[in-house]
Amino acid sequence: MRRFLFSLVLAIFSLNSHAVDPASLIKIKITTLGLYLESSEIPAFLEKHGKDKVLFLDLRTPEEQLFVGVPDGIDALVPFGIMHYDKWDEKMSTYIRNPNPDFLSQFELRAMDKGTEKNDPILLICRSGDRSALGANFLARHGYTNVWSVVDGFEGDTAKDGPNKGKRVVNGWKNNGMPWSYKLDKERVHFTK
Repeated sequence: MRRFLFSLVLAIFSLNSHAVDPASLIKIKITTLGLYLESSEIPAFLEKHGKDKVLFLDLRTPEEQLFVGVPDGIDALVPFGIMHYDKWDEKMSTYIRNPNPDFLSQFELRAMDKGTEKNDPILLICRSGDRSALGANFLARHGYTNVWSVVDGFEGDTAKDGPNKGKRVVNGWKNNGMPWSYKLDKERVHFTK
């Protein structure tokens, strides 16, 4: 009985509080609304607010979903950035990624499909929490007031040292053992014009 009560108290506590301390976040992950979740908190958040009421979007590129996987339970992919395979970033040693000029219209189509209003809960996830914070700030500037950034993202942060230095093994949806798949759902993917 004691164990049951302890579990019940923990469950209630997890529904009413969030473990993310904004002071612990790097600058790019800080949002103007100050609403943060870790990936492991999402199931309780969805249960508390109702899966049918929360708009849960993946802001990564279609390539990331295709080759890295998709979190179970998202409503759709709405890329915050788009890749330019004809441009190279010397400093980062990768292709250039620019903001998606159609992000707001694509977001609003998904919001309309779900019936999401400007004060309804919106969850944004990306690779590691950077684009979800940028997306939350962008949506806040357009009047959305309840936008949550998943600070550890789908793949998580990189290890700072040790044998896995530079690899995304620290936290995140996949590393936390959350459900995901390589299988794409046509209703939830992104199509370009």
